[in-house]
Amino acid sequence: MTADIPLSGRLDDDDYPAYTMGRAAEMLGTTPGFLRAIGEARLITPLRSEGGHRRYSRYQLRIAARARELVDQGTPVEAACRIVILEDQLEEAQRINAEYRRTAADTSDAPG
Repeated sequence: MTADIPLSGRLDDDDYPAYTMGRAAEMLGTTPGFLRAIGEARLITPLRSEGGHRRYSRYQLRIAARARELVDQGTPVEAACRIVILEDQLEEAQRINAEYRRTAADTSDAPG
């Protein structure tokens, strides 16, 4: 999978698929069925091991944890997944907007 990357580098990588479905469910305090449901809703797409087993990254576990919070509050799984996707898109848009503002400020401050 990533044999050319040293183990220490993979352990620090938020996107490295280090967790099995069972371990991920245990960490989230949920069931493998919940992880399958959010996968079917396309909130997260776990990578597969050579044997075909689902593997989750820390980033995916954070996303799943947010969906679980919403479900625990009574939100249906499909709606929770949509909310998390929209929250993620908004955060990315805000990051890009802030970057554009910094670039514009740097350009206007430059001597001309």
